[in-house]
Amino acid sequence: MNKLDLSSLSLDDPPPPLPNGALPLVPIPDDIAHTTDRYMSKLRAYAKSIPYSIEPNSKMQEMFEFILYRITQCVEAKDYQPGLFQWDSMVSYWMMLKYPIPKEKRIRLAKLYYQICITPGMPTHIIGNCVDNLVTLTRSRKKLSVHDMRLPWKPLYDILREDLFLRRRQFEISHTSWYMAYIAENTRRFYHPAAIDEMLSTFLPLMNGTSLSSILASQYYMLTFLPMSHPQSYLPMLFRVWESVNSYMYDERMIQFLSRLAEMHVDPSISDPAVIAKIPDDARSENEGRPNWAKEDSPSKWRWSGIQHDVGIFSEREFDYIMCKCLASMEIPLADAGSLSTGPSADGQATFELNRLPKPEWRIPALARLIVYSMAPDGLPTPGSNVSTPFFTPLASGASTPLPRMNGHPATHGGLADYLSAPLGKGGHLKAKTYLAGCKALDSLVRFIASLEGFFHPTNSGSWTNDLSAFIKYIVYEFNKRWHEEQLADCKTPTHRRLNLTMRRELVRSLRTVALLAMFSSDSTTVGNIQSCLKSMSVMEPDLILYPILERAVPALEALVETQRTTAMIKALGAVAPALVSRNVYYGGAKHLLPVLELLLPGIDLNDPYKTFCTTSFLVEVAQYIKFGEVSDAEAAVAADIPQGKTLPNMPKLDLSRLPDGLESTLDGEFSKEEEDSLLKHSLGGFADWIAAFLRRVILLFENLPDEATNAAGGQTEVQLVDSVSGAFSQICVHLSEPLYDMVLNLVFDYASGNVRSNAVRAIHQLVECVANVNPAKTLGKFLEMCSTNIRTELEHGASSLRTTSPLSTPLPADATLHWNLAILRGAMYNDGRATLLYKDQLLSLFKLLQKKTFSKRGFSTSGKLLSSTLLTLTHTYPLENKFVNPDEWESEEFRHNHHRYWGRLYKPEDVKLSWHVPTAGEIDFALQIFKEIVEPTLDLLDGLLKPGVVHDAIWRNDFCRHLSFVRNAFAGIPTFVKEFITPEDLAHAKATSDILHEIPEMIADILPLNSGFALDDASDPRHHYMTALKARFGQFLHNASVSLRGQGEENTVDAVHMLIRSIRTYMLEYGDSRDSYYRQVERYNSEVNITRQYAGQKEWPRAIYVRRARLYHAARLHWNSVDRRRGPLEDQLIDDVTEWCLWHYATIRESSQSLLKTLSNCFDGLRRRSLPVLYAALAPGSEDDRMKGALWTLDSNVFAKYAAGDPTLATEFVEKLFGCQHNEKPSIQDCVSNVAETALAAFAEPNQVVYTVENPELVKACEDLKDYLQVPKDDSIVEKTLAQRILRVKLWDEGVLETTRTTLRIAQSSETHWKYSIVAVRCLRTLIRRDTPMDGAHVKFLLEHTHDSNATIRYYAQRAVMKVSRFIKLRTLAEGPVDLALERSKNPLKRMISVENPSQEYTAKFLAQFRVPLDLDKAREEPLLQNQVCLTTGWLVWPPSYPATLAPDTTSFAFHPWEEGSKDAINVIREVCMKSSFWESLSTHYSSENHSEVCIQDNISCVKSIFQVLLDEPFEALRPAIEKLLADKEKNKQRGAAELIAGVLAGSKHWPTDKQLKLWEWFAPQIPKIFGQRNNDIISIWTSFLEYIFYCRDPRRVQPLVDHIIKEFNSADFNAETTSDTVRTLCYFRAMYEQLGWQFTPWVDDTLRRYWRDLTCEHDDVLAYISEFMTISGKIMWRPNSTSTAETFVKECKQSSIDEDVMGIRGLFHEGRTLELAKKFKTWREERLPGVRAFQSTYDRVGVLVCRWLFQAIHDTIAIATFDYILPLMPELFRFTEINDNDDLAHRAKLVLNRMCGVIAPRPLTNPILDAMFNAIQTSPSWRVRLKILPLVQVFYFRQGPVISDIKVVEMLEVICRCLDDEVVEVREMAATTLSGILRVSPRRSVLALKERFVRLLKNSHLPDRKSPVYNNALRQRHAAILGICALVDSYPYTVEKWMPDLLTNVLADHTYDPIPISATVRKCARNFRKTHQDTWHEDSKRFTEDQLVALSTLFTGSSYCTPWL
Repeated sequence: MNKLDLSSLSLDDPPPPLPNGALPLVPIPDDIAHTTDRYMSKLRAYAKSIPYSIEPNSKMQEMFEFILYRITQCVEAKDYQPGLFQWDSMVSYWMMLKYPIPKEKRIRLAKLYYQICITPGMPTHIIGNCVDNLVTLTRSRKKLSVHDMRLPWKPLYDILREDLFLRRRQFEISHTSWYMAYIAENTRRFYHPAAIDEMLSTFLPLMNGTSLSSILASQYYMLTFLPMSHPQSYLPMLFRVWESVNSYMYDERMIQFLSRLAEMHVDPSISDPAVIAKIPDDARSENEGRPNWAKEDSPSKWRWSGIQHDVGIFSEREFDYIMCKCLASMEIPLADAGSLSTGPSADGQATFELNRLPKPEWRIPALARLIVYSMAPDGLPTPGSNVSTPFFTPLASGASTPLPRMNGHPATHGGLADYLSAPLGKGGHLKAKTYLAGCKALDSLVRFIASLEGFFHPTNSGSWTNDLSAFIKYIVYEFNKRWHEEQLADCKTPTHRRLNLTMRRELVRSLRTVALLAMFSSDSTTVGNIQSCLKSMSVMEPDLILYPILERAVPALEALVETQRTTAMIKALGAVAPALVSRNVYYGGAKHLLPVLELLLPGIDLNDPYKTFCTTSFLVEVAQYIKFGEVSDAEAAVAADIPQGKTLPNMPKLDLSRLPDGLESTLDGEFSKEEEDSLLKHSLGGFADWIAAFLRRVILLFENLPDEATNAAGGQTEVQLVDSVSGAFSQICVHLSEPLYDMVLNLVFDYASGNVRSNAVRAIHQLVECVANVNPAKTLGKFLEMCSTNIRTELEHGASSLRTTSPLSTPLPADATLHWNLAILRGAMYNDGRATLLYKDQLLSLFKLLQKKTFSKRGFSTSGKLLSSTLLTLTHTYPLENKFVNPDEWESEEFRHNHHRYWGRLYKPEDVKLSWHVPTAGEIDFALQIFKEIVEPTLDLLDGLLKPGVVHDAIWRNDFCRHLSFVRNAFAGIPTFVKEFITPEDLAHAKATSDILHEIPEMIADILPLNSGFALDDASDPRHHYMTALKARFGQFLHNASVSLRGQGEENTVDAVHMLIRSIRTYMLEYGDSRDSYYRQVERYNSEVNITRQYAGQKEWPRAIYVRRARLYHAARLHWNSVDRRRGPLEDQLIDDVTEWCLWHYATIRESSQSLLKTLSNCFDGLRRRSLPVLYAALAPGSEDDRMKGALWTLDSNVFAKYAAGDPTLATEFVEKLFGCQHNEKPSIQDCVSNVAETALAAFAEPNQVVYTVENPELVKACEDLKDYLQVPKDDSIVEKTLAQRILRVKLWDEGVLETTRTTLRIAQSSETHWKYSIVAVRCLRTLIRRDTPMDGAHVKFLLEHTHDSNATIRYYAQRAVMKVSRFIKLRTLAEGPVDLALERSKNPLKRMISVENPSQEYTAKFLAQFRVPLDLDKAREEPLLQNQVCLTTGWLVWPPSYPATLAPDTTSFAFHPWEEGSKDAINVIREVCMKSSFWESLSTHYSSENHSEVCIQDNISCVKSIFQVLLDEPFEALRPAIEKLLADKEKNKQRGAAELIAGVLAGSKHWPTDKQLKLWEWFAPQIPKIFGQRNNDIISIWTSFLEYIFYCRDPRRVQPLVDHIIKEFNSADFNAETTSDTVRTLCYFRAMYEQLGWQFTPWVDDTLRRYWRDLTCEHDDVLAYISEFMTISGKIMWRPNSTSTAETFVKECKQSSIDEDVMGIRGLFHEGRTLELAKKFKTWREERLPGVRAFQSTYDRVGVLVCRWLFQAIHDTIAIATFDYILPLMPELFRFTEINDNDDLAHRAKLVLNRMCGVIAPRPLTNPILDAMFNAIQTSPSWRVRLKILPLVQVFYFRQGPVISDIKVVEMLEVICRCLDDEVVEVREMAATTLSGILRVSPRRSVLALKERFVRLLKNSHLPDRKSPVYNNALRQRHAAILGICALVDSYPYTVEKWMPDLLTNVLADHTYDPIPISATVRKCARNFRKTHQDTWHEDSKRFTEDQLVALSTLFTGSSYCTPWL
C-alpha cells in the first residue's frame, strides 16, 4: 500500500477559532435562500441549521423526478415486485431530506399510489409500502384538500366488502381488509361530498338489526367513507341508529367519528352546501351513481352560518346522550356491582372478522376532543365561583317553608315529612337556565367531573382511575390546543364561538381538585396522566396550579411521609416546571425555584433510585430553561474557593403565606414585574451554594455505588442511576455562569485528583464529561497533565501488566488508579477537537505508551476507547453547545445582567443560531498523524502475528486482542471522516450479484451521494487515498485473521475470535450515521418534543429542540449516504468469513456472528444470496452438529427465512435442504428445524400472479398523468426491457412453484419422511394451492388420501387443503375475469337481481312471509325466489334498489357444469378417490373416533361439502353405507361422525339439480324422526350443532323437511310432562333453528309465542328457561324500524321527525300486551303463592324467575333499550320480588335486573316514568325493606343517567328522599341520608343552601322531652332527621370545605355529640368521614376555620378539647 508522506500534507496550525465556536456562514443555494414559499422557508431553516451546504432544490427535484419516473416505468411494465417495491422505498428516503414536493407533483403521485393500492390482487406487502407514502403525502390538510384532488371510493369499498367477511370454507386471513380500511380512513377527505347520497344508498341497506356484525360493518362503512365536510344530511340519522343499538364497539367508533366532526366544524365554512358545486366531480368510478336527494340546506342568498346547534354541532338532547355514553365509557363500578353498561356483553354476538379492521381511537381522547370542540359561549353565564369544583349555589328558596308544629304537640308524621319534602325549586323552572362561564358543554363537563370526584382519590382507585386521569389530561390538552389555534390570525372559528378567558379559568378550577387528589396515586400510569394534566393547566392558568402544588411540596418533601407521596410530589413539580421557570408562562413563578431546588437536594439518594430518577428528571426539565448565576456584577466575585458547607444558611425559604385565601392569586401575581425581578435577583445569590451542595450530593452517591461489574457500575439500576444523575448535572453545567463553572470545574478536579474509587470509574468519566461538554479547553487544561502523569507513573510501576483477554476478567485493585485516570481523560476528550490540538504531541506519546504497556483486558479496552473518543472528537460533525439561548445572546452584556428575564425563552426556527464542530485542517492532520504513527505500526504488528511459524499461545492471543482493540477503536472513531465512493465497477458487480433476482440493472435502485459533513470527501485527495488504503489493509487483515483462526480451532482462541467479530462489525458498519443513528435520533427528537410541548400545534420551542432537530437532519443526510454501501471483493470475503463464523463450534461465537450477519444483511445488498449456499452446504449429511445448528439458527432469522422461502425460484432448494435435515436425529437440531419451518411458513405465501393480468384503466391514467408531468428524458426502451424481464420473472416464478410443489410432494409421499416433516410438507402443499392455476392431479390426490391420515394434524391440514381446492375450482369456473379471481368473487349463474318496487313495511312483511310457504320448484325455476345470505343483504332498515336472489336449479342439469377445463385432472382424481367405499369408511372412522368435541366439527363438514359440491351425488352411494352404519350406533362419537357426513352432503347439494336433491331428501327424510327422536342427552349438542350448520345463512325452504319436522315436534311437545328430557330436546333443536334463521323466522314468531304463552305456568324450570330465551330473541327478530323504505326517505325522516318520534322502532311494543297481562296476573299469583319452603314452586315464583331471566337477557342484547317498555309496567312487581325472603334466587335476579337496567340509557320519554315508579314505590310501599332497597337504586340510576334527567326531576328526587329522612325505621332514614349525600355529590348542587337552612331550622326547633314522654320517640326521630340531613350535606363535599361548612360542623353538629343514640352515632360517623376525606388537604382546608372553630372541631373529633387540632 502507499505510505503517507506527511511532509506532503499541510500540517499548518489550525486557524484561530471564531468566537463561541461559530462557523463561517454556510452558503445556501439560491433557489432555497431567496424564496417566499412557506415550505421552502422551512427547508431554508433546515439548511441554516447544519454546518455544510445542502444541494439546490432544483437538483433534488431532478433526483426525485427520476425516482418517480422509475416508478411510472415499473407500473407500466407491472413490475410491482421487486421494481416498484424498491423505488417506492427510495421515495421514503428522499422525503427524509425535507425537500418540499410541489403540489401538482404531490397530487399526481398520491393518485398513483391510491390506484396501486386499490388494484385487485396487488400483494399486501406492496400495498403496505405504498400506503405509508400515500398517507405521508396526504396527511397535511394545508398542502392538499378536496379542491385539489378527488379520489374514487367505490373500488376501495368493493375490495373491502368482498374481503371482510370470510366464507365458511375460507381460512386464509390476509391484511387486505385492514389496509383498505386504513386507506379509506386516511383519504376520506378526498371523496367528493356529492357522493354522500350514493354512499348512504349503498351502506344503509346492509344493516340488519338481528345481526350485530351487519350493524357494525354498515356503521364502519358509513363512518369511514362518508365525507365529513357536509354531515348535515346524515348526522341526525347516525344519532337515531346509535340510540337504538346497545354495543360498546358501536359506541367507540361513533365517539371517534363525532369527535373528529366536532373538531372540524368549528369552522362553519367547511359545511357550506354551495361549496359542493364548486368541487370538480372528476373521480367518479364506473359503477357509481350520483343521486341528488332533496336538501333543506341548499345554498341561499344568506351567508352560510355552519351546522352549529345548541351545544357545538349537537342538539342538547344529543349532547346529553353523548355525556351519558361518556360516563358509561369510564366503567365506574358502584357498590351495586352490576349497573355497568351491558354493551360489552352484547358485543359477544359480533363475529371475529370485525377485529380485522383498524381499531378505533381510544375513546378517552376522542371524548375529550368532542367535549372541548363543542364549547362555545352559548348560554347565560352563571356567576363565577371560587370553590375548587365550581357550582353556583342559588339563594335559599326554602327559607319561608313553614315549620311543622312543635315537638310533642299536635304535629303528625305527615307534617314533618311534608316539611322535609317541601318544594325546593319553587318557580325555578320558569327562570332562564344559566351555565358555568356561559358555556353549555363546559357546564356539562364540570357536572360530570363533580359526579366522579370521589373516584379520583387514591383510596378509591381501580381500573377506572387510568381512564379518568387520562380523560382530564386530554380535556386540558385539547382545550389548550384549541385555545392556541384560535389565537392564530388565520383561525376560521367565528369570534363569537371562540373560547374565552372565563371558560379557561373555570375549566382549570373545576379540574384542579381532582387532579390534586389523583396526584398521589400509586399507579404510575395515573400519575403520568396527572403530570401531563397539571403541566397543561399550569400553562393555561399558572397561578391556580402552581401555588397548590408548592403548598403540598413542603410537607411532602420535608416531612417523613411515605416515599410514594414524595416521588409524586417531585413529578408534580416537574409537571409545573414551565410555570416555575418560564417568565412567558408565569412571571411570578421563578422566585420559588431556589427554595424548591433546596427541598429536592435529598432526592439524590442511592438508596431510593426511583426518587433519584424523579429528581433528576425535574432538574433536567428546569435546567434547560435557565442560567445558573447571579445577574449583577457581584457574580464575578464568586470564587472557586468559596466555603462549601453542606448546609445552605442563606438559602431563601418557600414562603406562600402571602397568598390570598383559597390560593386564588391573580394572573399578574401580587407584585409588579419589577418587584418580581427584584425578588428573583435576590434569590439567585444562593445558586452557588446550591450548586456546590448538589455536586457534593452527586459525589456522595458515586462514592457509595456498589463495585463495578465487568462492563458496568453494579447492576442495571445503578447504571441507569449514574446516567440520570450525569444527565442532570450535564444540563446544569451547560447553563452555569462563568464563575460558577470555574467553581464546579475546580470541585470536580479536586475530587478527581484526590480520590481513586474503583466502584466509580464509569461515574467519574461521566462527571468529567459533563464539564468538558461546556468548556473542553479549560477541562483539558485542568485534567490532561494530571492524568497523563498518573497514567505514565502507573504504567511504569506495572499497572495493567497482567495479560488478560476475557471480558469476564476482574480488574486488579492495583490497576484502579490507571483505570480512574483513563476514565477522567476520556471524559475530558468529549467536546470540540480543536482543544486537543494544543496537546497533540503529549497525547500521541501517551497513546503509544498505552498501546505498548496495557496488557489487561480492562486496560487496553479503555485505552482503545480513549483513542476512539479522541478521534471522534476530532473528525465528527456535531453541535458544540446546547444552551437555552443563542451563543451571541449568551455572551452579550445585556443577557449577563438580565438573564433572569430570558428564562424559558422560546424560539422560532429562523431565529435559532447553532454552533457546530466541523473538522479543521489541523484536526484532520492530527487524526491522520494518529493513524500514521499509531494505527499503521499496530497493523504491522498484527500482520506479524499471522506469519507462518508464530506460536499461537496465550501471549499471542493477548497481543492479538490488544493490538486489534486499538485498531478497531481507531476506525470506530472515524465514521464520518472518509467519504465512501462506489466505483462503476463495484456498482455493476453489486447489481449483478444483488439479492434482487431476475431484474434488469436499471431497475435496481441506487443512491447518489449527498453532502453530509464528511471531513475527507474528495476522492482525489491524497489523504483520502491514504485512509482508504489503510482501511482496506485493515479489512484484508481481518480476512486473513479469520482464515488463520478458523484453521487453528483451539478453545483458547475464543477471545481472539470475539475481538475479530467485533472488528469486522466496525469495519463493515461504522460509517455514516452509525454513531448518530437516524432512527435513534428520530426517537429522541420525538421524545424531547413530547416532554417539552406546552400545547399541541406549538410553533415556538426551546432552543434545545432545534439543536436536536438539526442533529436529526444531519443524521438523515448521513443515513442517505449509508443506505447503499460499497460491496467489493474484500467485503464479499468478510461476508464469507462471518458466514463461516456463524457455523463455528462455539455457541457464543455463533450467536454474535449470526447477529452481525443479520445486521450486515440490512446494509449490504447481495449478502443473503451469497450466504445461502454456504448455509445449505452445512445442512448436508455428514456435516458436524455444530455447523448444522449454526446454519439452522442463521436461517431461522426472518432476514434469511423469508428471502429463501418467499422467492419461488429459491424456495425449491430451501425446501429440499430443510427436509433433508431428517438425517440428524439429535433433538436439539430437530427443534431448530421446527423453528426454521415455522419462520419460513410465515413467509411462504400462496402463489398468485393474477395481479399481472388485472387491467386497471385508472391506474394507467394516473401513471400517464404523472409521467407527463415529469421533466425527465423519456426512455421507452427501459419499459420494454422491464416488461420482458417481468414476464420472464413471472414465468420463472411459476416454474419454481411447480418445482417446489413436485419436490414437496415427493418428500411427503416418501415412506422415509418423519411424521413431523410430513406435517410441514402438508402445510406447504396446502399453501401451494393457487387460485390462478389449476391443480395437478397428484397434488390433489395426495391431499385427499391424507384426509383420513392417522395423524390428526395431517388430517386437519389435508382437509383444509381439499376445501381450498374445491373452492378454487368453483372460483375459476364462475369468475368472469382476473378481477373476480383476485377478489375471490364468483358469479352464480342462478343469481338474479330483483328490483324493489314501492318499498314499505308491507313489502317487507310480504318478503318475510314467503319463508314459511314451501317452495314451488317449478315456479322457483322460473322466478328467483331463493335467498342467499339474506341476513347480510336485506331491507331490514331500508331497501336497496335491487337485491340478489337465486333460481332453483334445473331438474337434471347442473348450473355450474362444465367445471373449468383446466381442473378436469383434479376433478377426475377426486372422483377416483371418492367413489371408493374404502375412502369413506376410513374417513368416517376418523370422524367418529373419540375426541373431546361435544359438537360437530365444521372442518369435517366443509371437507365433505367440498367433495359433494364438485362431484354432485356421484359418491353418495359409496358413502351411504358408512352413514347408515354410524346412524345405527347410538354412541355419541358415532352420531357425531354421522352428523358431520350428512351435514356435508346436504350443504354440498345446495346447487344440485333438483331431481338429485329430491332423491337425497327421499333418503334422508325418513331418517329425520329417528335421528331427532333419540333419547340420549349426550347427542343433543351434536345434532343441535348439525342444525346450526344447516340453517346458517340459508333459505329455510331449501331444507323444508327439516323445518317441517322441527315445527311439528315443537307444536306437539308436552311442556308439562312428568320428565322434561323429550321436551328439552325438542326445544333445543327448535332453538337452533330460530337462532340461525334470525329474522327469516319472522313468519313463525307469533305462533311460537302463542304456543309458549299457553304453557307459561309450566312447572319445569328448564322449559321456562327456553320460554324466557325466546321472549328475548323474538323481540329482537320482530324489531323493525318504523320506516322501512328507501335510504333517502329514512335519512329524511330521521332529520325531520320530532325528537320523541320512534323512527327506529326501538320502543318495546311487540311484547307490550303480554307484559301488561303478566302485570295483572302477578297480583292473582301473588295471592295464591305457597308459603314456606314450597314457595319456589309457586306459579308466582316460577313466572317471576322467567320474567327476570327474560329481562336480564334482553337488557344484555343489542336492542336492550326496548326492554324498558317491558320493565316499566313490571317494576312494582320487581320491587316486590326483591323483598321476598323465602326465594333467594328470585330476589337476587330481580335486584340484578333493576341494577343492570341502570347501565342502559333509557328512551327519553321513559326516563321520568321510571323515576316516578321508583318514587311511587318509595312513597306507597308498605314494606320498609322495599324502601330500603329502592333508595340506593335511585342513586345508581341517577349516577348512570344523570345527564339525561331534567333539573326539575332532580329536585323532585331530592324532595322524595328528604321525605324518607322522617321514616319510622332508622335503617331507612340512614339509607335516605346516604342516598341524599350521593345525589347531592353528583347533582348540580343548586338546592344545598335551601336544604341547609331547612335542616338547621328544623334542628333548632327540635327539643327532646323526657324519655318517658309519649312524644319522645317522635321528637327523637325529628331531631335525627335534621342531623341526618346536615350530615348528608357535609358528606356531599368530601374533598372541599364550603363557606357554610365550618359553622355547620362546629356550631351545629358539635352541640349534638352527646345526644342519645342514634343521633350521637350519626354525628360521630360524619366526623370520622370528614376527617378521613380531608386529611390529605388539611393544610389547605384548615384555613377555612377560625381558631375557635378548630378547637370546636377537635372536640367533635376526639370528644376532648385538651389537645392540639387533629391534624
